[in-house]
Amino acid sequence: MTRRISLAWLALVLAVLLLFPLAADKFYLQLVTKIMIMAIFALSLDLLVGYTGLVSLGHAAYFGIAAYTFALVAQWADSVNFWLTLAFSLGASAIAALLIGALVVRTSGVYFIMVTLAFAQMVYYFFHDTRVAGGSDGIYIDSRPRAFLPGVDLASDLHFYYLVLGALAGVFALLTVVLRSPLGRALQGIKVNESRMRALGFPTQRYKLAAFVVAGTLAGLAGYLAAAKEGYVNPEMIAWHQSGSVLMMVILGGMGSLFGAILGTFSYILLQEWFSTLTKHWPLLIGSFIVAVVLLLPQGLISLPALLSRRRADNADSDHD
Repeated sequence: MTRRISLAWLALVLAVLLLFPLAADKFYLQLVTKIMIMAIFALSLDLLVGYTGLVSLGHAAYFGIAAYTFALVAQWADSVNFWLTLAFSLGASAIAALLIGALVVRTSGVYFIMVTLAFAQMVYYFFHDTRVAGGSDGIYIDSRPRAFLPGVDLASDLHFYYLVLGALAGVFALLTVVLRSPLGRALQGIKVNESRMRALGFPTQRYKLAAFVVAGTLAGLAGYLAAAKEGYVNPEMIAWHQSGSVLMMVILGGMGSLFGAILGTFSYILLQEWFSTLTKHWPLLIGSFIVAVVLLLPQGLISLPALLSRRRADNADSDHD
């Protein structure tokens, strides 16, 4: 999409999301809130997969670490402070991403995929098998955090919806700035040809580590918001299928496109909700849909408008001839 068309679509989507609560009941308000949280998660992974070329199957580790950090800190405080718990959660996910990333960025290809998966499974079994984090039962969170701002009550689904919408817009803007910076250009160069970038003098491992830490921290933001919304955390938030699901969202929408990551998340979860009302075998339906998209639209759903425009132009040329 051209820049002007992209901005028009973004403005339209933002307007729809801003006005959505006026027409939505509680169920759909909570559903779209969940989708926007997962869209933040997908955006964080797209920075790695779509722009840096690092396919991670362990990205849910940072999502879950932030969620568990919030749950554990909330147990110690009578009044849960949004700003304090957010800082702890993002700090925990950033530190975990830094420590794990310092090791995994030394690998590439299938080895990178397997090492990220191995670390995520280690984190999963730590929370699953230790009583300090509630074991396989997880931890309940008694209340949502308090923002301590006039007129803001995060216990309200409406206020929490707008908090998540603001976070999604902020993450989108942040990644847009990052990707247009020298760091973002270097990351995209690494995806195309890391050896050439290294030969030009770029410290590619440092750039990849920076991307890994930023992506892990943003995944932590999504995990924090998910825990605050649901009031419950459990080890399944860190399981490999969570990483696989968000990777499918990115692929469905279109890797290497921020808007595509959001489109893929909305499409995946809404289709999941619809298919689950049709049959208990809904994973087969959504799997078939993703396979069809990959075969027909290799660049994801985001490429559909451009494809239709080209076909209309070809048909117009044929009619003219």
